Amino acid sequence: MTSERKILIVDDEPKFTLALRRTLESRSYRVSVAENRSRAQQKLQLEEPDALILGTITPRGEAAQLHQWVRQHSKFRSLPILVVDAPSEQRWLKGWRIDEGMRMEADDYVTKPIEPGMLVPRIQRLLDKATRRIRVLVADDHAVVRDGIRAVLNLQRDIEVIGEAVDGRDAVEKVHQLLPDVVLMDIVMPMMNGLEATKVICQECPRAKVLILTQYDDEENALTASHAGAYGFISKRAAGSQLVAGIRSVYGGSRFVVPAAD
Repeated sequence: MTSERKILIVDDEPKFTLALRRTLESRSYRVSVAENRSRAQQKLQLEEPDALILGTITPRGEAAQLHQWVRQHSKFRSLPILVVDAPSEQRWLKGWRIDEGMRMEADDYVTKPIEPGMLVPRIQRLLDKATRRIRVLVADDHAVVRDGIRAVLNLQRDIEVIGEAVDGRDAVEKVHQLLPDVVLMDIVMPMMNGLEATKVICQECPRAKVLILTQYDDEENALTASHAGAYGFISKRAAGSQLVAGIRSVYGGSRFVVPAAD
């Protein structure tokens, strides 16, 4: 429902922001406005919007700097961004430079002048895309490990931990109940070990991609995990930097193997 969607407009042209704000609010979006980069950064951290409309602000280069800050921030790096650039005759004053545009990682791009109503379907597409989150089940018999993984994944806007399992048998049952996209699976667990659970899950719920997360990082275990049907294998010692990348990779259908860091 759009009533829960929060949108931040960053633009220093009152006429444009007022018209766009009214248009979005008439469709039940919650809208806030910032007229410069520093104010936008404050509102991003306080309000945590679902999408950012990055319009024109002066001096030139401020919009690109805000964009870079968002993409480098751990909390906002996956925030959907719609860039609304200056018209060609004003590009020298507040538009994006060529080199800035080449580094742009926006999800959509338009130029002024543009009617606010024309932006609504673009914004809705961005929100619909961003709403789809990767559903993850964490299977590990150590609560401390599960808590640590959850803490890391809770920082990601595109990943949601939907449940936890304390052993292999519990993992199989939770997969049937919760239908996760990705299962983070420890190898050594009671009742049923992670490799046995992986075989069952891959046979009964092939939609769920299993990513083995273990302290036993030798090549033999990685090969055994692959034969069991796992899509990836990550050493727990490497998980801090590679866990999120591994989840996204196997969710997309790609194999992912990272050995322990030396």
